[in-house]
Amino acid sequence: MPHVKIREGEPFERAFKRFTKSCEKCGLMAEIRKHQRFVKPSEARKRKSATARRKIRKLNRLSMLPMR
Repeated sequence: MPHVKIREGEPFERAFKRFTKSCEKCGLMAEIRKHQRFVKPSEARKRKSATARRKIRKLNRLSMLPMR
């Protein structure tokens, strides 16, 4: 769990912004979003497959670029 120490004279808004940034950095918000609703196993497989296809397509596109 991320935590933030409030500095001397620091406004609450700035500390809260640092806290939310640290939550995003550690992946907490993504984990919460992932567990907000049930995903059927077939839908999870489709999503995983689509992600893999996009990744392969991106790697192929990057490998085709001319080297400088």
